[in-house]
Amino acid sequence: MIVCPPVIRYVWTQCRTCPTAGVIVTMASFSLSRRAALLGAVLFLAACGGGGELGAQRGELGDFRLGHTIVVADEATRGPASRPAEPEEWEAALKAEIERRFGRYDGDSFYHIAVAVQGYVLAIPGIPLVAAPRSFLIIGVTVWDDAGGGRINDTSHRIVVFESLSGETMLGSGLTQSAEQQMANLSRNAASMIERWMASNPDWFRPRPEAVQTTAQAAGEDAGGS
Repeated sequence: MIVCPPVIRYVWTQCRTCPTAGVIVTMASFSLSRRAALLGAVLFLAACGGGGELGAQRGELGDFRLGHTIVVADEATRGPASRPAEPEEWEAALKAEIERRFGRYDGDSFYHIAVAVQGYVLAIPGIPLVAAPRSFLIIGVTVWDDAGGGRINDTSHRIVVFESLSGETMLGSGLTQSAEQQMANLSRNAASMIERWMASNPDWFRPRPEAVQTTAQAAGEDAGGS
């Protein structure tokens, strides 16, 4: 018997009631045209939130360069109706995607990212478009400043990650994907969400030297003009 912490039970409940984040339980009651419209809307929202594309580097990260990537999953809780996954599998998948996303930053200030996998559900096969479980992942993240010698955020930041929707996952990723593919999907989205969260805290990161120089030049020009 799997005993789930409250946060796992809560997310699982939301998955069972929210069409865009969990199990589609009301699709059969819609007409064909309304089903198509709903599917289109859900797929559009999912396309906006996927982590497959790296996109442009976030300027808010300033002089960032990735130092160490630390991922631990020894205490992860497997949620209800989930495929099993070994801690080492989660650690490898998340580390690979974090390094893929953050390894492109070429600043001179090193920062370390530490991730603890708290819980997950890797969806098992369900009934397509009627009861198709969605996979999700819960992680806690801390960022460490190498030069400062300590972590930046005092408390671990919790992130709940859902799999991206596509033609495959809309039918239920438990039917169309292996556990490894589900973990890769979640890990890509997790890395993207970590990047967005870090970018929402630009004061954590030292600015790039050229940005400091530009600011100083602008300040000098303003002073000269006055």
